Amino acid sequence: MASLSERVAGRIRRDIIRGALAPGTRVTEAALSEAYGVSRVPIREAFRVLETEGFVVSRPYAGSTVAALDGADADDLFAVRATVEERTARRAAGRADSAAVARLMAVVDAGDAALAAGRRQDLTDLNTSFHLAIAEIAANPSLTGMLRQLAGKIEWIYAADVAVRAESSWIEHRLIASAIETGDVDGAALLMRRHVENSRHGYLLRHG
Repeated sequence: MASLSERVAGRIRRDIIRGALAPGTRVTEAALSEAYGVSRVPIREAFRVLETEGFVVSRPYAGSTVAALDGADADDLFAVRATVEERTARRAAGRADSAAVARLMAVVDAGDAALAAGRRQDLTDLNTSFHLAIAEIAANPSLTGMLRQLAGKIEWIYAADVAVRAESSWIEHRLIASAIETGDVDGAALLMRRHVENSRHGYLLRHG
């Protein structure tokens, strides 16, 4: 079970990803303690975690502010993703069973339903679920661990572009899932790399 500070870090992270705490916003222990109904201690511990992850910047005598994800950081993240997720998709396509494919397709279907209903906010969480589901199918603890470490930043980038990339990203997700379902290892790997590159190109064009 997650500790209180981990749960608080998750809430702050979510508020940053969803834009409730915008880049450059000054965040204080006192204000967040009141907002989240906890003492300052878990807020302080959460700040340490979020600073390590790159969501918060803390400076002596200046306090803490919400970080901005600049183009160079995003580009580096996409480069890592392209390598890790291409390999993950390849492994997943080579070992997926019917139960695993059903779980993956359920996420894709949920994304299509959210898109059709205009619930784009839901797509941010579903996007994370999709990519982690593929990592779980791949059954490589190292690859899964790397993706889990990157998940927060990936979610942050996706949330920034969800209004533009939502429809095309879910078309790409279904194509990747279909390649995994049919055991097309080369196709799954290629489609995943293209998916990450499409996300990279669009994000850097608009935000880089």
